[in-house]
Amino acid sequence: MRNHPVIVQKYGGVCLETPAKIRAVARSLADLYGRGHRVVAIVSAMGTTTDQLIQMAHQVSPAPNRRELDMLLTTGERISMSLMSMALSDLGVPAISFTGSQAGVMTDDSHSSARILDVRPIRVLEELDRGRVVVLAGFQGVNPATREITTLGRGGSDTTAVAMAAALKAERCEIIKEVDGICSADPRIVPNARPLRHVDFASLSEMCFWGAKILHFRSVELAQSQDVPLVLKQWGGVEHSTQVMKEVSGMENGKVLAVNSIARIEHVEIDSRDLNHGFEKLAQHLKQNSLSWPQLLASHFAAGKTSMTVACDTEWLDALLRTLEHVKDLRKQRQASSVVSLTCFGGVSSELPFRALQVLGAQGIVPDRYVLSPHSVSLFVPVESREAAVKALHSLVQQTGQEQLQRD
Repeated sequence: MRNHPVIVQKYGGVCLETPAKIRAVARSLADLYGRGHRVVAIVSAMGTTTDQLIQMAHQVSPAPNRRELDMLLTTGERISMSLMSMALSDLGVPAISFTGSQAGVMTDDSHSSARILDVRPIRVLEELDRGRVVVLAGFQGVNPATREITTLGRGGSDTTAVAMAAALKAERCEIIKEVDGICSADPRIVPNARPLRHVDFASLSEMCFWGAKILHFRSVELAQSQDVPLVLKQWGGVEHSTQVMKEVSGMENGKVLAVNSIARIEHVEIDSRDLNHGFEKLAQHLKQNSLSWPQLLASHFAAGKTSMTVACDTEWLDALLRTLEHVKDLRKQRQASSVVSLTCFGGVSSELPFRALQVLGAQGIVPDRYVLSPHSVSLFVPVESREAAVKALHSLVQQTGQEQLQRD
């Protein structure tokens, strides 16, 4: 087996939400193994297990200790990995499961949103060479200095899969979820959203940063930097997939590929001398309250106040707002809002912000700001207008450009 190609597959929680689904995934892994591949399977927690564990933590404590929360949340993936290994063994496939720390996933010391520093897959390689399928718990690692268990934040199993694929020099990394690859919008909001069969790393990273749920943007950046062949597949539909490429030829720059959104963003105001002072005060506040850094979308300084717009998972945002109730110089600036983003191939055309504002205006939606990046224009809208904004802006997706990307 030593010279056989390694395939890394990551399975999302919906694919694993019942024992029957776990057995079905095991049969698929057994088939891949039977075709001569060395197989590493990265598993998420079953279904909504992570959400249930978070709810349970908050029933016990209104402000759970971040270290203990990590200890709790890692149990979800450990359940999945153990059950998957059992299912494979029952099919006659030799298998073994490992936690993130056993697999050699080394992280920094940031609880709840740790970053991978190194992967030392010694035990993984040993078991692959023995002819076993290796099942790994995604979303987790260990800090080598403190030996503390850490989690990688929402979408962290994607990052685990890409990092492990890079360390093992895998033939490819397949992210397998319940949806049909990458689409031009969330199909739950826009039923006629079309799949993108090929997409470049730069565009995909922008889509994921601005709310596409298909992958975590950190995993996309890691795959690009480590040159990991990345494929997104729909569970049960092997013929349907999206291949992520360095470049996609035949596309005209400025064509709108997709519309994505972040449902909830919060606005924080900090009394400060300047922007740097504002960031220093926020960093101190986060450290004092054992909160990791959020995804920072925008910031500016004016009249003695630094304003920051942040995104993160609901649990983190709620925790931040609770801590702001006890300080005077940091506060919630205004009501939460949403952001809707148009991502373009190659770069944003000069007139796109104006066209987007016109489309939204025709629906009675008036954004209060927009942020321009090399590949996206993102507009901040009221929470209640988010889905209507996504539907309206989807009309700007250029079908002519996408024909090169799609294989329906």
